Amino acid sequence: MSATVTMPGRTLPTIPVAEVRSRNSDKSCYVTIGANVYDVTDFLDGHPGGGDLILEYGGQDVTEILRDEVSHTHSDAAYEILEESLVGFMTTEAMMDGVTKSARPAEIVPLLPTEAGTADLKSMTDENGKPLYASTGMSSAEDLSKETDPDRDYKEHKFLDLSKPLLMQVWNGGFSREFYLEQVHRPRHYKGGDSAPLFGNFLEPLSKTPWWVVPALWWPCVAIGTGVAMQELSVPATVGYWVFGLCFWTIIEYVLHRCVFHLDDHLPDNRVGITLHFLLHGIHHYLPMDKYRLVMPPTLFVVLAAPFWKFAHAVIFWNWYAALAAYCGGIFGYTCYDMTHYFLHHQKLPPYYQELKKYHLKHHFADYQNGFGVTSRFWDWVFGTQLEMSQPKVLKAM
Repeated sequence: MSATVTMPGRTLPTIPVAEVRSRNSDKSCYVTIGANVYDVTDFLDGHPGGGDLILEYGGQDVTEILRDEVSHTHSDAAYEILEESLVGFMTTEAMMDGVTKSARPAEIVPLLPTEAGTADLKSMTDENGKPLYASTGMSSAEDLSKETDPDRDYKEHKFLDLSKPLLMQVWNGGFSREFYLEQVHRPRHYKGGDSAPLFGNFLEPLSKTPWWVVPALWWPCVAIGTGVAMQELSVPATVGYWVFGLCFWTIIEYVLHRCVFHLDDHLPDNRVGITLHFLLHGIHHYLPMDKYRLVMPPTLFVVLAAPFWKFAHAVIFWNWYAALAAYCGGIFGYTCYDMTHYFLHHQKLPPYYQELKKYHLKHHFADYQNGFGVTSRFWDWVFGTQLEMSQPKVLKAM
């Protein structure tokens, strides 16, 4: 038996229970909340907890796991997007109570959770009147994988129109610091992970960098510099200074991320400060799955590399070649950081890096004021900014 339900702008079918239960693979994965059926197939790869966690509930009701606000919380944005992934309504005998009977079964339409025809997930309550889905914290894959509607987003939030160049909108927007930070840390997803226009002119290519450019450009420079250092240093000395530079990069990575990229609380409340913040890091938190703005453009890195060159020679002032070896180790550390950052957002990783991926995505979707380590959590632990990573509670189906 099948039927259709007319929604604003579309018609949704009722789906037999057997079909819903059968959609439990990475090829096609449905979950339900009450009578509502959602297609979450596209969210598997981007889910912060891994696609296996979604597949654990493939074809099943996820009300209980969403209700668990301690171990598996979701943001308001996640529920807004979940509503958009509604594909139909499950037909059960219980749903037929109170519906108008018909001589033709295909005309029988199940009663819907709300008069509007779809569940307002954020306003539903349990038997005690407690909000059922109100939650804060890390969102699930919907935030990472579901395309944002530019018109709807702009009308609702009055922030940036994703279909137009972003930089001048930030410059001319007249946003307060509080409003800007609230919006820029509310992730959007642009057309399958492609790049929204930033400059909208001849400067646009300078803002986009594929991840492979980083090793292709800087590893030869590292190799040449290391070779020059070895002409004047012994192999053990070269290795020692090189490893020192590599390790020293990790603290630079942490300081840059925390004290420069996330100067949120001390951000000047004017358009100059806000625009610079957006260029340096705000655009990444605003569009976290933009695959061409996950690594540092060579033009920007050259600007940052020059003072670090001076710094290396100021610290290791007694030997120019030793400073060169340490600098090369630091540059290699930077390339590892940039590539790791890209892979954390866009690749399925081995178990250790999968945990690092969940840690980094929690920084994006739960607490952007902590969790600044990308390649390692070590300095977060040292400086007390480590994110708590509780194990998700797994609810087995009976």
